[in-house]
Amino acid sequence: MSKTWQIYVLALLSFLVGTSEFIIAGILDKISDTLHISLVAAGQLITVFSLVYALGTPVIMAFTSGWNRRKLLLFGLSLFVIANALAFVMPGFGLFISARVLMALGAGVVVVTSLSIAAVIAPQGKQASAIATVITGFTAALIVGVPLGRMLAAAYDWKVVFGGIAALGLLAIVVISLTIPAFKGEASIPLRKQLALLKNPKLTLALAVSFFWLGGYSIAYTYISPYLLTITGMGEKTLSTALFAFGIASLVGSKLGGFSTDRWGVQRTLRSGMLLHMITLILLTLAAHSPSVVFLLLLLWSFSAWSSGPTQQYNLVALAPESSGIMLSLNSSVMQLAMAGGAGVGGVVVSQVSLTSVTWIGAIGVGIALAITILSSRQSTAADDKKAEALQHA
Repeated sequence: MSKTWQIYVLALLSFLVGTSEFIIAGILDKISDTLHISLVAAGQLITVFSLVYALGTPVIMAFTSGWNRRKLLLFGLSLFVIANALAFVMPGFGLFISARVLMALGAGVVVVTSLSIAAVIAPQGKQASAIATVITGFTAALIVGVPLGRMLAAAYDWKVVFGGIAALGLLAIVVISLTIPAFKGEASIPLRKQLALLKNPKLTLALAVSFFWLGGYSIAYTYISPYLLTITGMGEKTLSTALFAFGIASLVGSKLGGFSTDRWGVQRTLRSGMLLHMITLILLTLAAHSPSVVFLLLLLWSFSAWSSGPTQQYNLVALAPESSGIMLSLNSSVMQLAMAGGAGVGGVVVSQVSLTSVTWIGAIGVGIALAITILSSRQSTAADDKKAEALQHA
């Protein structure tokens, strides 16, 4: 198999893992009804997954740094398959939580290892494109995985989704064994060295932008299905269509965000994207009971939210080009923590305020990210001016 097709196989793994993570938001009401739990309790399935992914993955990767990459990928994939199979067969909320913990650990190993393998097997000068292809699998999970999972859950049972993922995972194990060559492990980067970067205020503020941007998004997205069904009054078929359109808009937003960053720069792209993101969430609150208006706002919300993704990744690499790998790793953990925090805050809002409130509370989170972006930009400009002035007087 050619290296290009090997990278596509890794992208399909990313799609499978992304679907297992994002699908909960698409079937939250189904889980709530079947397990006889509240929407808030069901929403914490996202919190648990993201926390375990963010905190557990670096630990596992450190302990397995000496393993060859194919062996590690197969280990993570096997753990992921077992977890999905357990989610399919085991009854009860508590056991499902346990399956989600194993699922998150396996998913983290699969994603990180897939990215490292993609960088190794890619032709010289095309490593970034190979990594981007693998990451696209996650976006595809929003476009195809979540709405498809919703349709399966509506037609059969939501547990069928996890059974299907487990079956596809078994097939993936066979394909990986036959197509991906073995690569030596790499020396792990000590956690102390990774955390040392947080002493730099610029980098800390940049990571804070990721946290509040995605946290604000997650507050609203976690409860998107019950919101559209209960508040907006969408039917089952319309909801599946809305989720599919939402995913398409995320892909368009991501692509145009990258283009805008190259054309108009990081700051203008981040500011405009986050401002539109925040405004759209506020408008969703005001137009919550109009299905046609909400449908259009969903597209605008997804487009604006994901336009910040590639821009923020580029921004972090540009701030610390000599430590780009560490910064992207830290950002990945921060983004998972943001998903966990957003789902947790969303649960508090739903239980203590109302389901309708998740959109404008989410807008506050995005607004904080926008404020940090503006503040850090002004501080950077002021520091550059001082340096220029000092050189003039030297």
